Amino acid sequence: MGSMRGIYNSVTDIRRQVFTEIARLAYEGGNYAEKIEALPYKILPGERAKYRDSIFLERAITGERLRLGIGLPLRRMDEHAPLSTGIEESAIAEKYYDDPLINIIKFACNACPEKKIEVTSTCQGCLAHPCVEVCPKDAIHIVNGKSLIDQDKCIKCGRCVDVCPYHAINKLERPCALSCGMDAIKSDELGRAEIDYDKCVSCGMCLVNCPFGAIVDKGQIFQTIHAMKSGKEVIAAVAPAFVGQFGPTVTPEKVKSALKELGFADVVEVAIGADLCTVEEAEDFLKKVPNEQPFMATSCCPAWSVMAKKLFPQFKPYISMALTPMVLTGRLIKKQKPDAKVVFIGPCAAKKLEASRKSVRSDVDFVLTFEEVMGMFEAKGIDLPNVVADTPFNEGTANGRGFAVSGGVANAVKECIQKKYPDKEVLIESAEGLKNCKTMLMMAKAGKRDGYLLEGMACPGGCVAGAGTLQAVMKSTTLVKKYTSEAEKKLALESDYLDNLHILTEEE
Repeated sequence: MGSMRGIYNSVTDIRRQVFTEIARLAYEGGNYAEKIEALPYKILPGERAKYRDSIFLERAITGERLRLGIGLPLRRMDEHAPLSTGIEESAIAEKYYDDPLINIIKFACNACPEKKIEVTSTCQGCLAHPCVEVCPKDAIHIVNGKSLIDQDKCIKCGRCVDVCPYHAINKLERPCALSCGMDAIKSDELGRAEIDYDKCVSCGMCLVNCPFGAIVDKGQIFQTIHAMKSGKEVIAAVAPAFVGQFGPTVTPEKVKSALKELGFADVVEVAIGADLCTVEEAEDFLKKVPNEQPFMATSCCPAWSVMAKKLFPQFKPYISMALTPMVLTGRLIKKQKPDAKVVFIGPCAAKKLEASRKSVRSDVDFVLTFEEVMGMFEAKGIDLPNVVADTPFNEGTANGRGFAVSGGVANAVKECIQKKYPDKEVLIESAEGLKNCKTMLMMAKAGKRDGYLLEGMACPGGCVAGAGTLQAVMKSTTLVKKYTSEAEKKLALESDYLDNLHILTEEE
């Protein structure tokens, strides 16, 4: 699982080219309708297909990617509409994400089988044929000296896969569905993937696990650049998972400097908001568990909290009411600069929807992923490794910086509680990946997590594995932990912003 993550491949390359061209389009301005019609030809020149059977198909797919990247909906396949439909209305400095955020470009989908067990050519037709012996449904027979599976009888239990001495039997499972912790992906009448939006929580794991690049989320690069060009003060709020995302030699100080070159007026680390969130959750936990409720769950991962509310509505009151680090940081910036626009730059697809919620819209104007920002750097021709470093970030504590890695949130809350009450025992459990989160909530439902602080992260590994990240998860985890250990202040309780907490949260 997730083996593709952090490998720069043709799918990543196409995505980056799309983001770069959208950014270039916005920076240059001019006749958008005409320019966007020409972009698929710029991205895929010539007349021979590079990746698929036909250059026409490739350009059609690229056209839809461009639309989604600008925040426009997919076009219908059964009626004519120019690529530029709606683009002028999108060239604005205000835009919320429209549902659905996660989209399947149907003609890019490979229509993979949902689950299938197949005998490959490495079958040696051996004498023992353990595959035949272990099959509970008599679905395997030796035909012409090779094992053959009767698909009508096969129940996909995988026992034959495990016993074959030659590893000649494969389980073929659709990668998007396999990575979906909500079981939200099924097939349409043509066998192509289809998302059940009632179940989907927009974590984006399907998007990064589809080897055909058929699943795409919407973007706001275009609108962010428009806000900059309109003369507004646009401030970047950078999520703690950013460390090392833009390359091994691109330090946090260089990222800060490069973002200013893009047109951001200032750069703030969201670790500051994470510190406030930690302190608020610690206070919440002390007050409510076990007096008012059996356990408390963290609130910072939107895909996790939406999943918890969808599948376990009875636990809704137990999810911390603490505002997320993104929202707290946005509020802090707006308190100091009421006219500024706030752009959250992070690893996450679900944050795009969180920012579109009516209660959050005034705090965070745009959400971009690291991957989208990389496109902006490319469009501007910024040579990241050689950027002159800015001053270091020194406001977030180790607690706040650690939010990016699975276990970091629960740990921060625990450390803050134990600093104030050294004798208090704080039970914590953290789960990463929605399937594991579901299991954790099942345990809570069975009454086995009373007194606990439960941390849920939708992405396996935490935010460092989010859908908008560029680096391999293990590498990022190591770098974030190193950056965390280098923080001058260790505990969120030492943050300089604590006086603001009550002002920021009282409007609720």
